[in-house]
Amino acid sequence: MINNSDIPDGYKATELGVFPQDWEIEKIDRIGGLIRGVSYKAADLGEKPRPGFLPVLRAMNIQTGRLDVFDDLVFVKQERISEKQMLRDGDIVIAMSSGSKSVVGKSAQLHNNWEGSFGAFCACFRPCSDMIDKEFIGFLFQTNTYREYIEKLAAGTNIKNLTIPHILNYQIPLPPLPEQHAIATTLRTVQEAKEKTEAVIAATKALKAAMMKHLFTYGPVPLEEADKVVLKETEIGPMPEGWKVKSLKEVSKIYSGGTPSKDKPEFWKGEIPWASPKDLKSLVLNDVTDHISEEGLTTGSRLVPENSIFIVIRGMILIRDVPVSLITRPMAFNQDMKAICPNADTNPMYLLYALFQYRMNLSPFIGTSAHGTKRISTSAIEDFLIPIPPKKEQSLIVDMLNSVEKKLAAEQSKKEALDTLFNSLLHDLMTAKIRVAPAEVG
Repeated sequence: MINNSDIPDGYKATELGVFPQDWEIEKIDRIGGLIRGVSYKAADLGEKPRPGFLPVLRAMNIQTGRLDVFDDLVFVKQERISEKQMLRDGDIVIAMSSGSKSVVGKSAQLHNNWEGSFGAFCACFRPCSDMIDKEFIGFLFQTNTYREYIEKLAAGTNIKNLTIPHILNYQIPLPPLPEQHAIATTLRTVQEAKEKTEAVIAATKALKAAMMKHLFTYGPVPLEEADKVVLKETEIGPMPEGWKVKSLKEVSKIYSGGTPSKDKPEFWKGEIPWASPKDLKSLVLNDVTDHISEEGLTTGSRLVPENSIFIVIRGMILIRDVPVSLITRPMAFNQDMKAICPNADTNPMYLLYALFQYRMNLSPFIGTSAHGTKRISTSAIEDFLIPIPPKKEQSLIVDMLNSVEKKLAAEQSKKEALDTLFNSLLHDLMTAKIRVAPAEVG
């Protein structure tokens, strides 16, 4: 219960908490309406754009804070779509039904004039009141408060469902219109910085992919000199004449891992880093969340030196990827990975980049265990083929790719900082913990 003596001057207690005196608490239905999505049958669908068909968004097109209107679209006969179901600038598309609790309620706002609609498992909230800033409302649908409200409402055993009243009864804090404009402008400024950084990251990843293809085909030579390199055909593709194709077991030692018993707490109270596939989120692994003791090490795992490479060999993640990471300190690891320890003639970072570039060649060797888990056999890892250039060329390739990796890491750190700033501002501005006056955002 809120004590009146704790309420600052100029503020008031409301059912949603303490807010400024000039803010109102309103139900969403006071400022707009909800429109159900398009129902269609298989006969109404087209595989690609053509006259008489319009693109229709689904839940998968609702990304974090944005709508993807380019990929994974379906095309529906225009006659199946009513005029009010055509999306307009400022509309907020909401996933109303999904088998995943994390998807239901997910929303994003359209910020341009796009000729298309949205499917039956979605709905569209259309702001229409003169007392609101449409962009401000769009940001409200990104708050943790909205997410928490949706999670309490999601119903259904296999399919999570929201109803129209669920959305229209949602209560929001509503500042005066000029302050709404100021809040929306502040958040949009940070969001635009995020989007620009994401574009740089995407471009850098594309550059890295192109560089890797070039380097593993022609070696560390400039683009304009690539046609001078004498190539040879091999079982893993063309490469410079002086390179060799070798298996992993020829250039490294390969070890299996394990997990100390979870029933022995003393095994998990040490300082030895212990990795599992969830830790392989980047090409270089510096630290992990789990640690084991010396005693735990002797009963279920193995410690390998720095500059070893972990590769995932078991788990459902193998359906879409084969993660690899180089470790920068000695670590133990579990049975869902192999540790590859390069020999003295193989540059560890070169081997990491080679494994990353060629890892999808392991796809044909991904099998299924008796328990239904995806796995790669030890022999497939040992016999996996990679190109091995002279050691000097290995170092040159590493230097060139490291420069791109540093750029990528810097931009990703910048994006993380902007994400943190945006989320913090979103919460503080929408709860009036921070206030921004219209004059401050000219």
